[in-house]
Amino acid sequence: MDINDLLQKRGEVVAQMKTLNDKVEAESRDFNSEEQTQFDAMDKDQAELKNRADRMAKTQQLQNAAVITGGDPSRLSVGSKIPRPLASEEYKSGFNSYARFGKNGLDYQVLNALQVGTNSEGGYIVPEEFETMLVKTLIDHNEIRQYANVVTTGSDRNIPVESSRGAATWTAEEAGYTEGDPAFGQVILGAHKLGKIVKVSEELLQDSFFDVESYLAANFGESFGLAEEAAFVNGTGSGQPTGIIDGSSLGVTAAGAAAITADELIDLFHSLTRPYRSRAVFIMADATAKLVRKLKDGDSQYLWQPGLQAGQPDLLLGRPVIASTGMEAATTGLKSMIFGDLSNYTIADRSGSVMQRLNELYAANGQIGFRMYKRTEGKVTNSAAIKHLIQA
Repeated sequence: MDINDLLQKRGEVVAQMKTLNDKVEAESRDFNSEEQTQFDAMDKDQAELKNRADRMAKTQQLQNAAVITGGDPSRLSVGSKIPRPLASEEYKSGFNSYARFGKNGLDYQVLNALQVGTNSEGGYIVPEEFETMLVKTLIDHNEIRQYANVVTTGSDRNIPVESSRGAATWTAEEAGYTEGDPAFGQVILGAHKLGKIVKVSEELLQDSFFDVESYLAANFGESFGLAEEAAFVNGTGSGQPTGIIDGSSLGVTAAGAAAITADELIDLFHSLTRPYRSRAVFIMADATAKLVRKLKDGDSQYLWQPGLQAGQPDLLLGRPVIASTGMEAATTGLKSMIFGDLSNYTIADRSGSVMQRLNELYAANGQIGFRMYKRTEGKVTNSAAIKHLIQA
């Protein structure tokens, strides 16, 4: 089944969902238990079809890029004249040998190649190709990164933020000018450590067919991506990034404790000033998305428009929707929805993810451990650009 087949099937499922909802609305009642189960099953099916189509589209884009450059898609910039030892074949090969056999099983040439990536806390900085695989998996499981402002830094970064712009005033001819100096605040981006240990059997590492690099990148990437998304959305700032919810400003207070109306969505949309709306996205939990999917405008048209092209997100009032596990459901007193320009949320990654091979810790069980960590931070730099809806 190709991308078009998947998207066509998704469109058919969405049409069935709308038909079922229209039937219930026409009878002025809520779903019964059987209808609710049927609707939820169709909702799950359409989401899975969309995810499959998006994954196929991303893979195809990477393959096309590889054909254009004549190489591996994860190394598109390797041809640069700037020396990048972590992108060299020697470092990549040395790192792969280190992961498979350990430091003691390597000759001096491999150790010399790895020396450039030695980390002060033990282990080695992962090769650029591995980092690309890791980041791709992070993006697959953390959509926030696609819209946020992502920077790489080697130390704390201070970002000046204009807190007051100052005002211009009408001035009579030859009269004195009124001073209107802007005021600036400051957002400091530090770093928080995110880590995990993965265990692999000694036998599997010795089998040549086992692609240890891809396995570790996918395993760490998925776990890191899910943990990052939860923190970027709803993080406390204590030992983890500060979430978008914490840095956002009030847009709308819903009248219901566990419900959202079409009018309230429109109010949230217009609570954001026009310059930010053109780049804004909605963020909500899956449970909230189910409520919103059933809402219609005054012409009985659904506000939610499913994306039926590969890589195209679902749209709400013409803007993309991110379904995030980090968001709370529509429950009393909670911030259940975000609408904002996420380029005003800055993610600061410290350069290089680090991996260490743990030879002895799990030796009694015939396993080798791999410890990986990365350091990152996230903060809203302009709360006026990101609004939230809070339940009554």
